[in-house]
Amino acid sequence: QVQLVESGGGLVQAGDSLRLSCAASGLTFTTRGMGWFRQAPGKEREFVAAINWNGASTLYADSVKGRFTISRDNAKKTVDLQMDSLKPEDTAVYYCARVRSGVTARTEENEYDVWGQGTQVTVSS
Repeated sequence: QVQLVESGGGLVQAGDSLRLSCAASGLTFTTRGMGWFRQAPGKEREFVAAINWNGASTLYADSVKGRFTISRDNAKKTVDLQMDSLKPEDTAVYYCARVRSGVTARTEENEYDVWGQGTQVTVSS
């Protein structure tokens, strides 16, 4: 079964940290870029971070740059998102996704073909 499963979400206070993890199974992982997106209530889904196939190249949205760190472990087929200095505006459902074709990190939603079910992150002020 082809799937991505996110975990690690929760309710935290502003300034706290959370680490999200995404586990892949049944799909090509090690030779594809991976990404994290998020969708806040009433808003469209937006890009957060992406990583290339071997972790050497990463991309971040301006809103999270310097606070979030994406990483991957190809042996375990996981991609993580370390979120520090969380703000209330980071509240959203967070999704991991796999790049449809290629090893590079991508920022556009339509370049991803497999998505997880999402994990809720809520940051209180």
